[in-house]
Amino acid sequence: MNKDQYQHLSDQQLLGQFYADRSNDWLGILLQRYTLLLLGVCMKYLKNEEEARDAVQQIFLKAITELHKYPVEYFKSWLYMVAKNYCLMRLRTNKGRKPLELKDHQLNAQVEEQGLSLHLEKDRQLELMAVCLTELNNEQQQCVTLFYLQKKTYQEIASQTGYTMMQVKSHIQNGKRNLKILMEKKLSERW
Repeated sequence: MNKDQYQHLSDQQLLGQFYADRSNDWLGILLQRYTLLLLGVCMKYLKNEEEARDAVQQIFLKAITELHKYPVEYFKSWLYMVAKNYCLMRLRTNKGRKPLELKDHQLNAQVEEQGLSLHLEKDRQLELMAVCLTELNNEQQQCVTLFYLQKKTYQEIASQTGYTMMQVKSHIQNGKRNLKILMEKKLSERW
């Protein structure tokens, strides 16, 4: 397949083609679009170019396997979550393999550990938010996703969805409020 001839197709259209004929060629085109994004995410977490490149390959394999199992609506945000989770799991498994720090460096190690803990907590909250987002009604979920994740304007959302500007504003405000309520409820259930 000549990948350049499919540049005009959106992620959704490519996913639709894949779900129609289950050809991994469509996924190849789609994943190629996000190679640099994935490499950046992996570098951010793993801090090593060779490990990051290996991770991107593993994430590609995982994405292809998962996409054969179930449909994905928002590919870019889903792929980001797959990459982030993969890197965090890699960090957790590698953590036990690191040699002991020298005593002079223990303070730095503690600071890094606290930073990792804060980072992991933020990631847990993002995962919780992703789960709660799926529990909003379709209108709120769609408008909140387009506004906050895809950075669309009210006008762009109204054009894309067919809602009026007032409906878009209402769906975003109510969705944001309901998302907060759902997250607080789930957080209180954990404790």
